[in-house]
Amino acid sequence: MAAAHDGDPVNPGTDLQEVAAVTEPGNHAAYAAIGTSAGASKRPAARIRRLLSAEGAIILTALACAAMLALPGRTINAAFINDVLVFIDGAHRITFGQVPNRDFHTALGPLVFYLPAAGYQLTGNFGAAIPVGMAIVVVAFIPAMIRILVSRLSPSLAAALGIFLILILAAPINLGSSIWYPSFAMFYNRIGWVALGLLLVMYLKPQPARGRSNAADTLAAVFLLLVSFYTKATYGLAGTAFLVIILLDRQQRRWVVTALLLTGLAMIAIEFFWGATAQHIEDLRAAARVSGGHDLGSILKNLRENLSDLVVFTTFALIAIWQTRSFRDFLFSGFCVGAGLAIINQNAHSWGIITLYCGAVVLAQKTAWLQQGDEGRRAGGLALPATALPLLATLFLLPPIVHHAAALILHTSLAAEKAGQSLGLPRFDDVREIDPPGGEPDFIRRYLDDIITGGSLLQALPVPPERVFVLDFANPFSAGLGIRPPTGDSAWFHWNRNINEKAYIPPEVLFADVKFVMVPKTGINSLPLQALYGPFLSARFEVVQKTSEWTIYQWRQAKTQSEVQ
Repeated sequence: MAAAHDGDPVNPGTDLQEVAAVTEPGNHAAYAAIGTSAGASKRPAARIRRLLSAEGAIILTALACAAMLALPGRTINAAFINDVLVFIDGAHRITFGQVPNRDFHTALGPLVFYLPAAGYQLTGNFGAAIPVGMAIVVVAFIPAMIRILVSRLSPSLAAALGIFLILILAAPINLGSSIWYPSFAMFYNRIGWVALGLLLVMYLKPQPARGRSNAADTLAAVFLLLVSFYTKATYGLAGTAFLVIILLDRQQRRWVVTALLLTGLAMIAIEFFWGATAQHIEDLRAAARVSGGHDLGSILKNLRENLSDLVVFTTFALIAIWQTRSFRDFLFSGFCVGAGLAIINQNAHSWGIITLYCGAVVLAQKTAWLQQGDEGRRAGGLALPATALPLLATLFLLPPIVHHAAALILHTSLAAEKAGQSLGLPRFDDVREIDPPGGEPDFIRRYLDDIITGGSLLQALPVPPERVFVLDFANPFSAGLGIRPPTGDSAWFHWNRNINEKAYIPPEVLFADVKFVMVPKTGINSLPLQALYGPFLSARFEVVQKTSEWTIYQWRQAKTQSEVQ
């Protein structure tokens, strides 16, 4: 059968007289009419093929997830509410002109606060701040994801891994949590894991048929490194270390070197506007002094929680290395395990070494290419069908895909229904808490009740409250009441994570811009903070209100001025 110029076969049933007519010199108009008709009939088919392609699957999934996050405009929470309040408070600080690490201390990158701030600026609603911020992240990842996955993986693997990574980004649960515990707590870890996972896929060389572009690879890598560094530096350091490993591949060395140089230049430019890199490093060092080490028990716990994933990944790695006999593949496999374990040992989630999933896909794809070229057999490899490992890799991704899709759907439906109860502060109507399975623990219920009573106490003060500091994990009152936050304090205090009796902000610095101090009776970790800062409060502040839940201190000079007024 003859073939047309675009690769579609000529229809043998075409009327022979029509073909003869349009091929005669005098019948160009008829030929053009038939050609236009055929082109028009192919356009819908081409659109359908694009939608069914890997690019289409990634774009549609990302846009659908972004819409499910943004459109309800609410935050539904069932776990780690204190963590969520840190990001809302950070968004509030930024709307008042504060800059992370310049005006308040934080070991997390500035993007962790600018993303919810962007969501708040777009909506004017603290309930929508984090969901809309994460929707922005999901959409922003689309170009880099398409470039990396489509150029290096088969269409089926590219689509599967793309959907997997998008859902990791979008699903509002802490990694490893049940879908019944929705929360945007520690969303920065999901961003970091996805960025590092995409960098791992760049270990594979782009396929010539899908377009080699050093410029595109460079821009994608720069984007991922910058997002990692300015979200949580741990992921940025891991991504940089991995690009150094890719330097062993001569064919990819040019774009890797360019990406590292451009990332450095971009960070210099960012520092010109941010002006807080040195303080950020100091805040990182302070947090490392408190929580830099982990005991053997926590390491063994993380190994146990991820044992099945480690076994599956090891199987992929052994098969791939047997096929390729490559030291670089061995190094790549070791990085996926070693870096993944090192990162999860710093995080507050026990399951979710995402490098294992991305690494398994990379090794499966590389092995499939060898099998297709029959090189694996000549190298003494196993005689496996070329589609075997890619299919197994897709099945490996499937349970997390289903789990995180269910979590996102549940949050969207609960947010649309305005489920749960608000936190009780005027600006927190759309920040809502639902009871997890088995009911809310008494400790968390008291914490939520104390937020309501604390807000009422502040609103009842004879002077308008401002520059309020909460001697506990997080401050819900500045954002919840819409009042000016203090400067010079910390975004959060987590005892034995970023503060202890040996590493802490001096009280003269911490309270320099504070007018009111709220001290809860219990709180999340208020008791050790009271032992640390209590003497300074007694010396420089005066009690103006005391109940069974709260003690309110006011700076003595401020109290005198208010009495004069």
